[in-house]
Amino acid sequence: MSRFDFTPYRRSTIGFDRLFDLLEANSRQASSENYPPFNLERLAEDRYRITLAVAGFRADEIEITAQQNLLLVSGRKGEESEAARGAFLHLGIANRSFERRFELADFVRVEAADLADGLLVIDLVREVPDAMKPRRIAIGGNRPAEPAIEHDDRAEAA
Repeated sequence: MSRFDFTPYRRSTIGFDRLFDLLEANSRQASSENYPPFNLERLAEDRYRITLAVAGFRADEIEITAQQNLLLVSGRKGEESEAARGAFLHLGIANRSFERRFELADFVRVEAADLADGLLVIDLVREVPDAMKPRRIAIGGNRPAEPAIEHDDRAEAA
């Protein structure tokens, strides 16, 4: 898969840097591997959930970092001795480190994270500040009325 170069578009546009950054990040992610698999759910209008399949990882081996507009989930397996692990005849559960990035929309924050049964569940909520929410503007009737044009009855009678 070839990478698209947005440089010519960056030169001729103003204020679209974030859009181009998102497109470039998406093209990089599309070419990267898809481990661990994940689900994205919309629970309500402003509530979301990310579920990652992280079988074999303990909570102390997973790190979740939330920055502005970016959620980074990484897992690093601890080093265990050969005797502590036992002698595997087949090792089918992925045991490799991972790093998964999620671009978040404005005003989305991580509410909670939980690890159970090999699934890491991250709940997100979008909280738009009141100043940024759309508001209805009432139409007031406080302006003084325009003076009425007086009608001269004598001019009509003549």
